[in-house]
Amino acid sequence: MSDFPVTEKTQIKRGPKRACYDKEIIYPILDEALVCHVATEWQGQSMIQPTIHWRDGDYLYIHGSSKNGLFQALLQGQEAAICITLLDGLVFARSAFHHSVNYRSVIVYAKAELIEEEQEKRKQLDLMLEKVKEGRSKEARPANDNELKATSVLAFKLEEVSAKIRTGGPVDDPEDMALDVWAGVQPIQLQKGPLNLD
Repeated sequence: MSDFPVTEKTQIKRGPKRACYDKEIIYPILDEALVCHVATEWQGQSMIQPTIHWRDGDYLYIHGSSKNGLFQALLQGQEAAICITLLDGLVFARSAFHHSVNYRSVIVYAKAELIEEEQEKRKQLDLMLEKVKEGRSKEARPANDNELKATSVLAFKLEEVSAKIRTGGPVDDPEDMALDVWAGVQPIQLQKGPLNLD
């Protein structure tokens, strides 16, 4: 794997020290996150939608209703801006101004490709289930013909991609270091609970 090229859209201008274009760092973020936000513009109106995503090689995938308005806009050639964010911690500083968060975020710019071939479509839907729970695609009933027809699977080639990452503790001003105020990081983790077997 190698770095993504830096383009006019993907270049991080605010906080460039936090920028990352390395696939070996970006792909695990895409794989760990369960939800992305897909945005586009259609007929002068901004549109955004949260949805589950998954990655297969150098493509990011989403799925949804074949009648989904945002999907229709993407399939008519509108470019998508896709945001994936993992929140890792709340950063408490001694001053209100320097409070922050630790995070790993990825932005993808790409045009959608509709997956129409049935075998590939079923394969990608199985990969979506496997992301949710290993082995799930073998447990659940596969989509029937009507369900498959009602579902669109969109692929986005990962070419214009950048990440922005913050780690570490607060960055306080020197004159604030003596203040009697706790400063540090409160970690945040996404944790799966036990399966409800009722």
